[in-house]
Amino acid sequence: MENIEKAPKEVLVDIVKLAQKRGMKGSNGGWKDFLGVYDKKVGISLSDPARRTPEALIAFLKTFSNDDDLQFFDKVVEKHESVEHIEKKTDKMSPEQELVYKTIGHPQYALSYSFPSHEEGWLVTKHRKKNKAMRSNTIVAVDCEMVLCEDGTDALVRVCVVDRDLEVKLDELVKPDKAIADYRSNITGVTAKDLENVTCSLEDVQESMMKLLARGTILVGHSLNNDLQALKVDHTRVIDTSLVFKYWSGSNFRRPSLNDLCKSVLGYELRKEGAPHDCVEDARASMKLVLAKIEGGVDNTLPLNQNNVHEADAMKLLCHRIPTSIPGEKLLEIIPGDFTVELKANKKAGGDKYSAFAVFKNKLEADQAFENLDGDQVKDSSGRPQKLILFKLDSGIAGSLYVRKMVQDSDNVQTASNKRAAEDDDIPTHPKKLKTQPKETVECDNCDGYLKEIETLKKKLSERDQEISTLHKIIVSQARKQSGL
Repeated sequence: MENIEKAPKEVLVDIVKLAQKRGMKGSNGGWKDFLGVYDKKVGISLSDPARRTPEALIAFLKTFSNDDDLQFFDKVVEKHESVEHIEKKTDKMSPEQELVYKTIGHPQYALSYSFPSHEEGWLVTKHRKKNKAMRSNTIVAVDCEMVLCEDGTDALVRVCVVDRDLEVKLDELVKPDKAIADYRSNITGVTAKDLENVTCSLEDVQESMMKLLARGTILVGHSLNNDLQALKVDHTRVIDTSLVFKYWSGSNFRRPSLNDLCKSVLGYELRKEGAPHDCVEDARASMKLVLAKIEGGVDNTLPLNQNNVHEADAMKLLCHRIPTSIPGEKLLEIIPGDFTVELKANKKAGGDKYSAFAVFKNKLEADQAFENLDGDQVKDSSGRPQKLILFKLDSGIAGSLYVRKMVQDSDNVQTASNKRAAEDDDIPTHPKKLKTQPKETVECDNCDGYLKEIETLKKKLSERDQEISTLHKIIVSQARKQSGL
């Protein structure tokens, strides 16, 4: 805890955000629960950690006493310190090493790569600063596929590694040690039958990875933190193609998809919409992107075709807050139309909800399916339409989820439609600005009257939100009772 108290505010903000993302709770509950006790006047209305004082952040972190939680917090501090102590010497650094530093120096690196590697079952590769091997330019690329287990967590089911020459160095199906709820076959390409005679375990894969990553080898991947999480491997020398290729939408950073990068940078489509992932080809694509970056110069910005990104988004509907008890393929019973299901790779492990995309053939079919959904339509903070859907499956299971368009109804609004690709994909690097000006900067004849009216309206809206939330809980409860749950 001493390290945390001395940490800069940006480190404290990252720790609190990660605690939120992992669903961690102290003696006063989670972050929002804590705010309700710590600051009864403002409470959760100011829940962005970046807009809270260091004292408030530290007070929240002090509510944790579990050793595992405290060790994880220390890991985040260590990750930030490793970034701060980077000594970049461009005249002596190879292009490969520069891309490593570009990844590590990215604002989202510490958030994405702070793993609970102190826990049992994790492999931490050794990193000695004075070791000559740390100057190695050897690179290999990895891609993993994961299944959804009955406990709501992800588990590794396939791993592929290729070298600089795109030759396969590792390609293994992996037998999870937990019961599988959803093979995600439409994404992974793996079925229950494929695993019948598989004996390879996660520990076996970790042993193979340790050999491949020896002597300072650099590991390449797209959103590589997800693969390392599945492998339970904490490796320092990494190049993440979702971080070294920048795509800006308005003032926010957004990670481009691997398929979009292949179309924009390499000039080919990695896969057709709805087609299963090819683990080997995905690893090769990441390697090709890094080689293209090296050949083009690591400081050069390679253009992204934003129109392709917009069109790809328009043919999808985001389904979020899906109960983990409902497998992805059950969305076909809930949402009308002809589509494929694509589960989000960054689903919160261990949570009771997850998200997925319903991918249609074109925007028209996606729009039609959304219109045919039975539910009240509202707009999210970016102006995109969404609906709360109550459902009851043929099996009798009832519940609710949200379905949201990926773009605004107006195709002319490019900035807002691309503001976020999916629910909570990336945390903005800058806190949101207050929409209302401070009192002293407002010039009007009846300023106090307007401000009081605004506060009254805010209070009414808050009360209305509470009423809607209560009604929603009652509806869901009644639906479950009717289904016999």
